[in-house]
Amino acid sequence: MSFISPVATDASGNAKTTGSQQSLGKDDFLHLLVTKLQNQDPLKPMEDQDFIAQLAQFSSLEQMNNISEGIATSNKWDLLQMQSLNNALASGLIGKEIKAEYSGAYIENGKSTTISFTMPETASQVELTIKDASGNVVTTLNKSNVGSGVNSITWDATDNRGNRVDDGFYTVEAKAIRTDGSSFSPSLALTGKVTQVVYRDGNAYVKVNGIEIPLGDIAAVGEAGTLGS
Repeated sequence: MSFISPVATDASGNAKTTGSQQSLGKDDFLHLLVTKLQNQDPLKPMEDQDFIAQLAQFSSLEQMNNISEGIATSNKWDLLQMQSLNNALASGLIGKEIKAEYSGAYIENGKSTTISFTMPETASQVELTIKDASGNVVTTLNKSNVGSGVNSITWDATDNRGNRVDDGFYTVEAKAIRTDGSSFSPSLALTGKVTQVVYRDGNAYVKVNGIEIPLGDIAAVGEAGTLGS
């Protein structure tokens, strides 16, 4: 007894793609047009205007596909050119002084990193909350009796249990507490000389005081000693 499968299959027995999963391209359109011509009623051939209209539809479909492919290629090259330009400009910042604001720190090879912050006034304590890419708190760093101006805390790249964290980018949130118990937010900003340029995933980062800063976070550039703290 034979069994007829309700699923459409091709000559090799593989299930055909149907319904919303199926998409027609210009080759499929041309194949349908040729098949229609081959199977038309000789006594009632396709009208000239119908044939011309379908050829026009095929031509339009082909042009739209070509335009879409051209735009995709152009966007890809524009991105590569922009990244190359940024990388070239970044190398010229070595030895320059920059002022930048940033939102986190990058851990590489499990090495410690220094997190700088600027205080508009003194505080009895500063608390830095380190979070991973999912927003989970990794650890909290504290520093007491912090003066105004630029300060820093070194993170040894471990979590609150003392385990070494994975390499990657971690966001930092800063909170300062005054002697009266009120709080304010220090600025995660720094001013310093660029000592190195790091390239990662096609993007350039400048290293200042051991901290990697994306080019987009740089607010000012000048000669050493011209930007102040």
